[in-house]
Amino acid sequence: MIQDALFLARMDLRLMFRSWATWLWAFAMPVLFFYFIGTVTGGARRQPARESVAVLVPADAGFLAGQLVRRLEQRDYHVIRAQSEEELSRHRRRLRLPAGFTDSVLAGRQVAIKLERDGGGLDADYDQVRINRAVYTVLADLIALSRRSGAPTTESFEELAREPRNLTLAVESAGVRITPPSGFQQSVPGNLVMFIMLVMFTSGSVTLTLERNQGILRRLASSPIARLGVVAGKWGARMALGMVQIAFAMLAGTVLFRVDWGRHPAIILAVLASYAALAAAAGMLLGNFSRTEGQAIGFGVVASNVLAALGGCWWPIEITPGWAQKLALLLPTGWTMDALHRLMSFGAAPSAVVPHLVTLSVLTLAAAWLLARRFRFQ
Repeated sequence: MIQDALFLARMDLRLMFRSWATWLWAFAMPVLFFYFIGTVTGGARRQPARESVAVLVPADAGFLAGQLVRRLEQRDYHVIRAQSEEELSRHRRRLRLPAGFTDSVLAGRQVAIKLERDGGGLDADYDQVRINRAVYTVLADLIALSRRSGAPTTESFEELAREPRNLTLAVESAGVRITPPSGFQQSVPGNLVMFIMLVMFTSGSVTLTLERNQGILRRLASSPIARLGVVAGKWGARMALGMVQIAFAMLAGTVLFRVDWGRHPAIILAVLASYAALAAAAGMLLGNFSRTEGQAIGFGVVASNVLAALGGCWWPIEITPGWAQKLALLLPTGWTMDALHRLMSFGAAPSAVVPHLVTLSVLTLAAAWLLARRFRFQ
């Protein structure tokens, strides 16, 4: 029976690869979706650029201007020293220091530092807070130095910065922060999961329906091949196609889109293989009970897209409401995407996806048992 199943799997796989639809939907369209959706939702992971603030420093501003610039950089600003009003006006955030800045401060005269910014809202408020912190930190250092003998200088500021602090703030994380993946890190695995199901639910089911309507399966029934051998051979061809899809998508994701598959690629491959096995069996069930090719294609397209959307293939399920996240865990697409996110983006150990693997395998065995009992040759 094993030889018969392998023979059928090889012949079926060869026929599927002769169809242009297989090449289009299994290999070409996924790459286009990887690129399009990944680009729209953020592209590759990039470090955010530092925000810039342009500072107009008069020639007689003194050493306190340098201290203020240093504090602004500590607030994670990229400080641009503007040389003229014209250059200053070209920037979104503009900070003007008055003439004689250091002399006025040391003399105890009130000094106004003017901030101008294009746009408003919360971002503008946040800029105001950060720049105020930089200004008040310089002022606090100046007060501390005023209690010492001698006039404040650049060297005394540096000496103060090297001194140990009597008061320190210890900050610890209360837990692991889960940041949903975006860009290619979401689109590549998500669309891979969707297209595996789409191909199995359309090409995988349609070929079975065609063979039944054309009498090919009736001729197989009259051959010495057992029913279980026929089912195993048909499933094997679809499973092999799914594994080729997975290998191609992982290679394309790594080379073209720089996807990070995490520390456990072998476990990721096991998750995807378990999912492909279930999708292949489910596609055969669809083909087994469909009477026409139109039924198989129509139901396959609708079902695969609905399951992809609800399972988190189109967007990270972590950004959806709680009820949607619970619903996703009732679907095979949701189990697979949850396992992939755990392994690829959340740093989970392989043991965290054992329930996912067991559930997918049990459902595959259940579908295979039903196929072996109810497979229709005509």
